[in-house]
Parts: sequence; structure tokens; C-alpha cells
Amino acid sequence: PEPAARGQPGGGQKTFRALLAVPAAAGREERGGERPSVNAASTPPPPPPVTASSPVERGIFWSRDLEARVPPGFAAEEAAAWLTAARAARVASLERGGCGRSSNRLARLSDGSRACVRYGVSPEQIQGEALSYHLAGVLGMQERLPPLALALVEARGRQWEPVREELRGSHWAEGAVVSLTRWVDNLTAVVAPAPWGAEAGAGQRLQPLSPGELGALPPAQLVELVQWSDLILFDYLTANFDRLVSNLFSLQWDPRVMRRATSNLLRAPDGGLVFLDNEAGLVHGYRLLAMWDPYNEPLLRSVCVFREGTARRVAELHRRRSAAAELRRRYRAREPLWPRLGFLSERQAELLQARVDFVYRHIAHCRAQAAAR
Repeated sequence: PEPAARGQPGGGQKTFRALLAVPAAAGREERGGERPSVNAASTPPPPPPVTASSPVERGIFWSRDLEARVPPGFAAEEAAAWLTAARAARVASLERGGCGRSSNRLARLSDGSRACVRYGVSPEQIQGEALSYHLAGVLGMQERLPPLALALVEARGRQWEPVREELRGSHWAEGAVVSLTRWVDNLTAVVAPAPWGAEAGAGQRLQPLSPGELGALPPAQLVELVQWSDLILFDYLTANFDRLVSNLFSLQWDPRVMRRATSNLLRAPDGGLVFLDNEAGLVHGYRLLAMWDPYNEPLLRSVCVFREGTARRVAELHRRRSAAAELRRRYRAREPLWPRLGFLSERQAELLQARVDFVYRHIAHCRAQAAAR
């Protein structure tokens, strides 16, 4: 199968969500994340010139020179400062629109910042989003996800008291756990590049680009591919079917879907990719592996060049068999409300480790292929 992208905001074509009869997927809007700004530039600024050196080192790793050109995303210090402020701030107002499904709200906080408040169709979606965010931290790619904190809905509590009337109209349950993610301005849509973009064509087998093919690509596309390699690995580990995997599925009835925007993936003004709305990850996605892994596995196999730091973390999680333990430790240390949602079940923890092991073996396979060239 070949990947695809979902409709632009306002598009009327049917998507996989309309056909998937799963309660946790009901009622979602076409885009699961923040809407791109109508005033934002449609293309990222060009990165600094890339030297004539190869973009690939030792056969399977992006070059250090190329990695240095990847936009920094959400720095750890910046994210920590925002999370501290957001947890202490009061919600000054709640607005409809801009944050995905109709049950979500755009919150203006008392410190002047804004956040998307996501109310899951079921608690497992909020749990999946929070755990996915912290797994990204374990993998060293959390800078690609907007800062996320959990909050408890209490109409008479200090945080929500200014919007008590708005809460009555939201139909949110008292005591429900919601997620707060930092609002990011001027995001624009992203169309999947080769080998997952329109050039691939429906019905063909996904094949990774060779180092020679990569060397012929323009610098801006190489910088984006570095980020895509992390995204596809991340979505495989979390079994997230609500991004590029849904494009693969949608090719059944829409052969042009890859020419449109990828769901839950947007581009910041500096060219950095932003991985949004990861509610399908780890919990909901693990329940539906049989349906979505026929699409998720070919996507992973289409990547044979990796960030060295990502590959190193995968190797450590494989060697120590510690994926769930490290995720649990990080989640409990950084999210005060974690007991409200709990952690992965024993079976889900085993699945996470099995998927880490699968990625490790895939990277080893790519290394062997590179050595044989």
C-alpha cells in the first residue's frame, strides 16, 4: 500500500473515520489538530546551504551537518516553563473551533497564553495522548510535540471558576481529565514527500530512498526527511493510525489523497514539523493492531536512514528491555495527574517492548544492507 494525505480543512471527501465503526473514533473532525493560520506562509524558509558532503553517514544515519539544520522545535526549558505556567494559570475563556473535534475548546489562560483543551471521546484517548508525549521524551524527540499537561475539570475549582458557565455548555463531565497543549501560531499544512508522497503512486510497494537518491534532493527536503524518519518510527511504536497510516487506508477510495495535507502534522514557520493530536497512540492504537499494522509496518520499512540519537535510544530500550519502565518513570515524575488515568496494562507494556524490538531489528537489517552495498 502507498501513503496519502487527508483533505484540506473544509474538504468534503469521506475519510477513514467515517467508515471505522469504533466508539473512540466517533465524532472527530477532519483535522485532529490546530488549524493552520490563514495568514501563514505556505512554504518554510530555506535552510542554510548544505555542503557537498553526503547527507548519510555510515550507510544508515543522517549526517551531523544535516541534523544541525533541523529546526529546534520546542526546547526542553521552554516546554517546562510553559507547563509550569499553564498548570498555575486560570482558564479565562473557552472558545469553539481551532482544536479538532467539536468537544474540544481553545482556552485563553490568565497568563495571556492559549492552549487547546482536548476532551476525549473516552479516557483512553487522553491517556494515549499523554503517554505518547512522554514516550517522545524517552526517544529524544519530544521537541517535535507541543508541550502537554493534564488538567482536572472542576467547575468550582480555582482553575476553571472563570469559565463555569462555558463548562455547563460544553457537556464535559465533572472530574474528567482533559489535556492542555500549547497553542502554536502560523502552522501550515504538510503534504507527504517522496517516497510517501504523490510521486509514489497507489498500488506500488514502498521503497526506501537510496543514499544516491537522497544526495540528489534539495536541502529543504532533506531537512524535512530527517523529521519524517522520526515521525514514522514514533507512529509505529505508538501504533498511531491517525496520521500517515490513515492516508494509506484512504487510498482505497481516493487515489489522489496523497496530494493533500497529512492529518495531525503541521509545519511551523521555521520549517520544523509539529506532531499533533496523538490520542490514537499506545492505548487505542494497540487495541486495533490487527487492522492497522498492515499499513504501519510497510511505512516503517520504507525508512532506512535514521537520526543516530533515535537509533541509539531504541538500541538501549531493546538491550535493557526497559521501554515501559522508562516511560512509566518519566510519566510519573512529570505528570502530577497520572494516577487519574493510570498507566499501560501489562499486555500493552509487552506490546510496546515488542515494537521497540521490531524497530531495533529493522535498523539492524538496514545496517546489514548498507554494509553489503
